[in-house]
Amino acid sequence: MNDALYEHIVARKSGPLDLVKKIGIIVALVLLLFILFSIPTVGTFALIIVAGLGFLAYQFVFTKLNVEYEYALLNHDIDIDIIYSQQKRKRLLSFDFQQAEIIAPKNSPRLNAINPEKTYDFTSRAADAKTYAIVISLERKKVCVLIEPDQGMINHMKPWMGSKFFLD
Repeated sequence: MNDALYEHIVARKSGPLDLVKKIGIIVALVLLLFILFSIPTVGTFALIIVAGLGFLAYQFVFTKLNVEYEYALLNHDIDIDIIYSQQKRKRLLSFDFQQAEIIAPKNSPRLNAINPEKTYDFTSRAADAKTYAIVISLERKKVCVLIEPDQGMINHMKPWMGSKFFLD
């Protein structure tokens, strides 16, 4: 058994929309608290309602805003997982990258003629990130998978891909 395993984690940068979501939820909870306190029959029960809604917002919204992607390569198979708040993990995509048509930097002119039906972005979304595109057929659709490999991951993938891997 000469299996080669390589793992790499990329943390997604928080965008301005994430901050708007957090502020919006907090403002909505505070407004709801004031509205419920103004109703005489609700009284202190309002605090319990708002605390419960705040807990639900934290569990289902705030934890989804802290995201990391993990790329796990075992020989020529890649598994891409999403990790929420460094606690919950979910498998997003698995495929054999030897079946890819091309792997090249995202802005490579080699990708200009390729029009994928769907694009998956599993990157940090940082402006200075070195992002690579993997064009592959998955479930009878041509898709583009955007990843952000480090040099070790590139060194692991290159021997398996041969002439379909470009560094530009």
